[in-house]
Amino acid sequence: MSFSASNAFLPPTKGESDRPKMQAIASSRNTAHPFPFIFLQFLLLVLQALAPAGAHRSPSSYASSALTEWRSAHASYYATFEPRDTVGGACGYGDLGKSGYGMATAGLSEALFAKGEACGGCYEVRCVEELRYCLPGTSIVVTATNFCAPNYGLPSDAGGICNRPNNHFLMPIEAFEKIAIWKAGVMPIQYRRVKCVRQGGIRFTMEGRGFFINVLISNVAGAGDVTAVKVKGTMIGGWLPMARSWGQNWHISADLKGQALSFELTNSDGVTLTSYNVAQKDWEFGRTYIGKQFPF
Repeated sequence: MSFSASNAFLPPTKGESDRPKMQAIASSRNTAHPFPFIFLQFLLLVLQALAPAGAHRSPSSYASSALTEWRSAHASYYATFEPRDTVGGACGYGDLGKSGYGMATAGLSEALFAKGEACGGCYEVRCVEELRYCLPGTSIVVTATNFCAPNYGLPSDAGGICNRPNNHFLMPIEAFEKIAIWKAGVMPIQYRRVKCVRQGGIRFTMEGRGFFINVLISNVAGAGDVTAVKVKGTMIGGWLPMARSWGQNWHISADLKGQALSFELTNSDGVTLTSYNVAQKDWEFGRTYIGKQFPF
């Protein structure tokens, strides 16, 4: 399921009483002065020693830390009339309430969604410019859980709100109203990437049949996203890479039944986290297992 941009998200013309009723729900080396370089080496070793156990960092060209400055975008909302309206989504998280994401979520336009790589990332969003509708001094942190599909039958500046190159956030009205009045419709905003704060460990939901194993990875802290996954069984010698199916669903074709499974995850910050024996040897499809958590 993905959202489709349409005129439904243009500024409403109805009165306040018609508001939809919601269900609550690299540095260079100076050869003339070697001391600074030696000191930097020492400092690096100290920082590595202080890193959380089970996690290590490697370079990444898509680091969330590179996206922390405020950037311009637009936001609109959709109405959630029933609980099922929060189920599904292009990231595969299923019921957002049960999976812990709630209503503080957003569908991202094609330019931001990055073919699912953005799923799970957290963004702080604030309303700007429209003083009539903005709630001053407010912001909200939302998690990317869905895709706002483009509509190339309309120009990007006249109805195709989620078309490239637009940066657009499509939010549940409950989240939208944390920063603006609902009458605003499509609003100028600013956004920045922030660390995700989660309760408990990372969740691994096992699906599939036979040798085909699909794992939904959710409740990820830190960068919030996952860019690479490996799995290892207790009866095999090394780590096996998994491939992204869609969103944060990852799959592999391998005989891993009857053995405990460990997972190695890497996020867009280049941090790698290993959770050993997450699923015991009697693991079953349809069940969710809890692993370690990224630092945040």
